Amino acid sequence: MTNDIKAPRHSVKEYFHRLLDMRSNMLSYDELHDMMEENTVIHGANMWILMLAILIASIGLNVNSTAVIIGAMLISPLMSGILAMGYSIAIRDLTLLKKAAMGFATQVVISLIASTIYFALSPLDTATEEMISRTSPTIWDVLIALFGGIAGSIGNTRKKTGNVIPGVAIATALMPPLCTVGYGIATGQPTFIFGAFYLFMINTLFIALSALIVTKLLRVPVKHELDAKRQKRIVRIIRVLVIVTVLPSLIGGAYTVYLSVLDQNIGSYLKNEFVFADTQLVQSSADNQNRVISVSLVGSQITDERISELEQKLTDYNLSGYTLHITQNKSIEGADGDKVTIAVQENTINQLEQQLQEEKDKNDALSEDINSRIDCAALTEKTSQVFTKISDIRLGVMYGESGTYLLVTGSVKSPLTVDEKTTLKNFLAAESGLTKIELDINSPNSDKKE
Repeated sequence: MTNDIKAPRHSVKEYFHRLLDMRSNMLSYDELHDMMEENTVIHGANMWILMLAILIASIGLNVNSTAVIIGAMLISPLMSGILAMGYSIAIRDLTLLKKAAMGFATQVVISLIASTIYFALSPLDTATEEMISRTSPTIWDVLIALFGGIAGSIGNTRKKTGNVIPGVAIATALMPPLCTVGYGIATGQPTFIFGAFYLFMINTLFIALSALIVTKLLRVPVKHELDAKRQKRIVRIIRVLVIVTVLPSLIGGAYTVYLSVLDQNIGSYLKNEFVFADTQLVQSSADNQNRVISVSLVGSQITDERISELEQKLTDYNLSGYTLHITQNKSIEGADGDKVTIAVQENTINQLEQQLQEEKDKNDALSEDINSRIDCAALTEKTSQVFTKISDIRLGVMYGESGTYLLVTGSVKSPLTVDEKTTLKNFLAAESGLTKIELDINSPNSDKKE
């Protein structure tokens, strides 16, 4: 009776053991070591494959093509060296670690040089979404690299790898951030250089760490025993690298969550509070940096008391410190029955007016600067003394679409000759410092500007 009870329990245990046994269908330890040794070889075909992958990834990033980038990730041999580094640390084979690290460093340098040259020569120098998305890594990128690296390490030790390695290559994305660094170098943009290289370091470190963990779980024999002091030093270095690498990604992840929560709160606030019988919310925007929520309403105008209530409601949605800017107008029925949103039009007009005012301020400042340098009254007197043929001379600095110019008005009894006009313009250009001179000289025989 007791044996009958133990048998089912034993069968269940065996079932789950077979179900979760990581060591089933794996390569022998010798085969695994030979494969890792081979992964450290970077010359020959591997170098050609690497360079082609670099070009494909750079083109894909340049034209914002996800499919092309995925193709480059599948071709790239970069991950093999990282797996070899993690494996060599686990079995304490420092010779293999050195070979793997040197080979991987060579691949990285070649990738950076090739991608930098490509983007320096490419006529397309605008950053694409695919590039920008690889400049702000977060904690989720760490988790992707860790879980992807574990899956890749397990798959890499199987006799039949299946589609694990290609999937991991796509998920962890080593080549695109490295090429994005090349773009940053070529265009002189530090944000792309440091942001993308940080993502590349995250992927590299955690794929290597995953390979180390899986190698330990598979109980691969240690090649060299290290003394306790040296072993503790290696563990300490790994811990420091992990902490230093993870910390910025945690901050980035927290900020991403913060912005997401803010957007949700603002969306809920607008959806729940801006519901009126005869008034419709037609446009809204949020400036999280300056903590301003702008809305445009069309229909019956809401009262100041209602606006005050809406401002007080901000705290109910954890939006304390935000200010509410409301633009509201009545709607007009167009000839075709469509409503014309004056609120939106007013916002556009306000923006244009602001731009015009800025341009006016610039012109005024320019005018003051030029007028401080040019004494028009003195120049007028001097010109009338030199060019006695012209009477009633007046000079003034003018501003137009073509830039700043000096306008000269006056009258003559007979039209000025071409040489006289040229002499007058050269004289005024030398005296005023302005390169453009416009003449408006009237004569009895001509109504045209000179």
